[in-house]
Order: sequence, then structure tokens, then C-alpha cells
Amino acid sequence: MNEMNHTDYPRVLSATKLMGNKVVNTAGEQLGTMKELMIDLDDGLIAYAVLSFGGFLGLGDKLFAIPWEALTFNSDDQTFILDVDKEVLKDAPGFDKEHWPDNAKYEAGWLLGVYEYYGYSPYWMPDEDDEQSFEEQSEDSSEFLQK
Repeated sequence: MNEMNHTDYPRVLSATKLMGNKVVNTAGEQLGTMKELMIDLDDGLIAYAVLSFGGFLGLGDKLFAIPWEALTFNSDDQTFILDVDKEVLKDAPGFDKEHWPDNAKYEAGWLLGVYEYYGYSPYWMPDEDDEQSFEEQSEDSSEFLQK
């Protein structure tokens, strides 16, 4: 979502307003719907979005963890855009609604594998550039707070 100009969509939205929204790819093909947002309670960030794909009326659908950064929100039609081909999604790591990932999977690197599959750096492992940018932002914030 960091690709869009922040004036193009609201800065904050209720998570419930996003559930059930369509997820499409850049070709306009519907990939599924937004099922859940999973929150990292330690970091206070969205760990991943859950995309429901396939099935009919919720039966037989497969769930996919999608890095939040991989999604772009289109406020015009309230859809999310995920820049992947349908075939890539079919082979993506997923789970069914009866077997959500648990702590053991997280500890075994499951979420890291999800981020790598989609080509994103995990938020909990900042790049050197990200660390430098964070330090600069922190300095700017502390200067502002001192005024």
C-alpha cells in the first residue's frame, strides 16, 4: 500500500470495512476476497492479510497469507490490488479455514516463507536502508517534539 499517494485514500479505516472486499490482480482478474487482517501484537503491525480464494459461498475455499505491503487499496471501487498472476496464487503457500497457522509454524519460519514467496522483506527484519530511514524519522520526530 506504500505505492499510492496518501491523499488518494483515507489514512485509517476500520478493519471491518475491509473484510469481504474483492482482491484483484493488475489484469483485473478477481483473485478472491479479503477474509482477515492478522495483527502482530508485539509490534502493533499487520503481520499479513488473509485472502480467501476459490470455492463457492465459503465452501472449499483456500486461505492465503499475503504480506500487507503486497496489497494496494483502490478507494474508487474499494478493492485491493495484488500484483500476482492467478497461477502464482494457486501455487502459493496456503491453509484451510480449519487449520490456521499456529505459533509453532511461526517459530519454524512459516511467515518468513510467505514474505519470500511474494518477494517482500519481512517487516520484523528491516533492510539496512529501512533502518537508516527509521533513524532519520526518529531524529525528525524528536526535533519536532522538542519544539
